[in-house]
Amino acid sequence: MKNNWLKNNTFHYSEFMDFNRLVDEKEKKNLTISLCLPTLNEEKTIGKEIVIMKSELMSHYPLLDEIVVIDSGSTDKTREIAQEFGADVYEATDILPNIEQFKGKGENLWKALYITKGDIIVYLDADITNIHPRFAYALIGPLLLFDNIKYSKAFYDRPIAIEKNEIRATGGGRVTELVIRPLFSLFFPELTQILQPLSGEYAGFRDIFEKIPFPIGYGIETSIILDIYEKWGLDVIAQVDLEKRVHRNQDTKALGRMAIVIIKTFLERVKKLGLIEIKKDLFAEMIQFRLQENEYTPDIHKITADERPPIIELAEYCEKFNITRQK
Repeated sequence: MKNNWLKNNTFHYSEFMDFNRLVDEKEKKNLTISLCLPTLNEEKTIGKEIVIMKSELMSHYPLLDEIVVIDSGSTDKTREIAQEFGADVYEATDILPNIEQFKGKGENLWKALYITKGDIIVYLDADITNIHPRFAYALIGPLLLFDNIKYSKAFYDRPIAIEKNEIRATGGGRVTELVIRPLFSLFFPELTQILQPLSGEYAGFRDIFEKIPFPIGYGIETSIILDIYEKWGLDVIAQVDLEKRVHRNQDTKALGRMAIVIIKTFLERVKKLGLIEIKKDLFAEMIQFRLQENEYTPDIHKITADERPPIIELAEYCEKFNITRQK
């Protein structure tokens, strides 16, 4: 384990509160920055996120160049609210419509690479109830101020919302502690220094994101870390303490469905690296049970393993950005 990584590559958001310095560095390096919000039925929070980011980091300080919402087909007013507050809004199925269509967070993030124009892309979940400009500028800061940093990731306390006005201060990050941290400990102990590997807030340079594959579902955060680590090493990664994030929480069965996708993604990555051999095809369903009329009945969910290739391999992307296609 690289004992100095945790000390050298871990920051607190307060270290990046000099907005004028960040803007100066951005302009000196001639960089553009895009904020992407992947959404699905986020009408309660999307407007506030856009207003805060646009007001502080576009109007007051020109740190962000665009705010883009990529929507998975919301049935509420997410898209209308996002448009009303000034974001560029797209339905995922309208982006690159001539290729096979999938649904999932990773799909939205991958398609955002085609839609956005920034040299740096900030990805934020759209369900953050305590949204603050630090969720963006603190992730951008290490990328602008340290030449070796190419990818930055958030960590924080994750209070659980119990009822409307009640917050429990512990208990968040259950899938991290029960699933991904044990797997990292077994195969990549140096990666256990990443305190919240499954956090949904991160930023990186386009020329990193465009060269790695994107699983379309819950495995996206795990795969990004593993692929960046395998290609460029741990020193290009930073993590930033945002102190607290409040959002809606999922029940245990939902977390189980998330966990199996993450485990499958992890196993596929370590298999590809030659660290394990899997001698049979993995079952493609998550089997849970529910009590219904005094009987336990199976509750089966198919596991999607679809994955987008590095977008730099896509002809349409290379044509749009005038770059040589990689195969």
